[in-house]
Amino acid sequence: MNLLFLSFLAPLLGFLTLAFARGRISENAAAVIGVGSVGVSALTTAIVGWDFLNHPPEGGAYTQLLWQWMSVGGFTPSFALRLDALSLTMLGVITGVGFFIHLFASWYMRGDEGYARFFSYMNLFVASMLFLVLGDNLLFLYFGWEGVGLASYLLIGFWYQDPANGAAARKAFVITRVGDTFMAIGLFILYREFGTLNIQELATLAPAAWPVVNGVGATTATVVALLLLGGAVGKSAQLPLQTWLPDAMAGPTPVSALIHAATMVTAGVYLIARTHALFELSPFALQCVGAIGAITLLMAGFIALMQTDIKKILAYSTMSQIGYMFLAEGVGAYQPAVFHLMTHAFFKALLFLSSGSVILAMHHEQDIFKMGGLRKHIPFVFACMLIGTLALTAFPFTSGYFSKDEILHQAYLTGHTELWLAGLFGAFLTAVYSFRLIFITFFGPERWRSQPAVHGHEEHGAHHGLGPKDNPHGAHTLDHHIPLAVLLVFAVIGGYIHLPLGSVLPEAAIPEGEHGPDWVAHLPLVVSLLGIFVSWFLFLKRPDIPAALKNGALTKYVGQFWKSAFGFDWLYDRLFVRPFVWAATINKNDIVDWFIALIPLSLTGANGLLALTQNGKLRWYALVAGAGACALIAAMALS
Repeated sequence: MNLLFLSFLAPLLGFLTLAFARGRISENAAAVIGVGSVGVSALTTAIVGWDFLNHPPEGGAYTQLLWQWMSVGGFTPSFALRLDALSLTMLGVITGVGFFIHLFASWYMRGDEGYARFFSYMNLFVASMLFLVLGDNLLFLYFGWEGVGLASYLLIGFWYQDPANGAAARKAFVITRVGDTFMAIGLFILYREFGTLNIQELATLAPAAWPVVNGVGATTATVVALLLLGGAVGKSAQLPLQTWLPDAMAGPTPVSALIHAATMVTAGVYLIARTHALFELSPFALQCVGAIGAITLLMAGFIALMQTDIKKILAYSTMSQIGYMFLAEGVGAYQPAVFHLMTHAFFKALLFLSSGSVILAMHHEQDIFKMGGLRKHIPFVFACMLIGTLALTAFPFTSGYFSKDEILHQAYLTGHTELWLAGLFGAFLTAVYSFRLIFITFFGPERWRSQPAVHGHEEHGAHHGLGPKDNPHGAHTLDHHIPLAVLLVFAVIGGYIHLPLGSVLPEAAIPEGEHGPDWVAHLPLVVSLLGIFVSWFLFLKRPDIPAALKNGALTKYVGQFWKSAFGFDWLYDRLFVRPFVWAATINKNDIVDWFIALIPLSLTGANGLLALTQNGKLRWYALVAGAGACALIAAMALS
């Protein structure tokens, strides 16, 4: 376990090397450094994890002190890494899934003039996320938290030549900063109250200072928990700070996979799990966590039903699945939430990377209604998309079946019936919109025949890619297929991985001996199968029905409302953006500067008046001197 520091040091050195050498090294060298550094991190995680599981440290946690960060009065935070079952799980997800995303990207990004720059940003992303999950204090965690925000900004706007990509990057950066500000204020309050930001010390001190009385938490505890929740909803794209996530699809597809599967959007889930001791002190805050998750997963499901961009459908599915994790944490089911975080990383990375292959095969076309019948032309990618979608819908014997069903079961057993019902309906929506993507893209008529021809079999490796990168030649097939094949396997077997989270996270408050009726455990599967059937009937068997609904008197406007993401962008534009632009416009000359400008104007005016007296006329000087002498004599006489 002494090698733990290498897990984040390797991608950090990869970032620095590529950042300072970019433009002066070949693509192959950049790929070796970019992919290899994350590979070293993944190998280190495997070694450390093996040691941790076979020789558990005392107390179930290992701390590696690197150095003292600063010493300001009594504030002495350190750079210390804490390894326990929770951080080990996150390490495995970040470095394992992240490595295969990097490997896929080494093929996908071939020919891009910013190849080395891309991998430097990707390495920074991974290093920042590892900072976040390994920090033993909230200041160290916040350092990584902000690093993830910076890396996401750089990657979302990677193709900055297109102004729309820059706008998407700024939108993600600004909206997540809103949540980060809430979180920072929460950290200030914690330090003011306890004089420390060490997570373990806070877990001991806070319950003693803020006891829950008759089911009601202390006011300060609730404020702190809600402020931390503000940071979590920003990073994890939950209501009401969810609007940045669909626009984040402006970045290259491997970036989307990394953001959605292994890094940024999981940060909020991790934060709540890591600081669960603080959230447990505020039942109201926990209710807010569960309600936000439930509302977001339903809202994202409706929006996904109306999307035509293959990546945006997957983006909204991520928003929905993160909602399940928030719902689980809201009912105290922290372990199933983290379990679903892990399984989701496997199948969502598989889905995003597979969608990248579809996009490249379609000459970077992303509209699913300009595809069709692709299963015959890219059968391996079809198999990957199908398995990933089955896992997303919690189909039996896939990873999602074990984790999502456990969330719903524990929501029911803990008495949160309304959240359980929301989760069930969300499962139905998930099945409908995810198989809508499958049926329209891979079955039915080959609508692309009237569009530019499909590249044929992507196994040949040559592709144009997304955005301005265009034209990498001679890409290697194995770089493409190995990551997909490995992720496909984990999308199936990931649910069988045992996570020893009981030493870190508490069990949900389920009455002893309560298992619920048998039908409760099987109902999610029935609902998902019903959703798949509905999707097949509407989008493959009778596509005329959705077409008719699209033009219906009422359904037309409902569909437009869903497609516009419930109008949140429109609302925020009028509540925040336009008033700010208006204020900036009327104040473009800065009213405050007008008052400040009066100072030099008055001095200039006074100087001008005095200058009039310096006219070179002797009589005028004599008059002024005489008047001055008289004034002095008068003043002396009066005194």
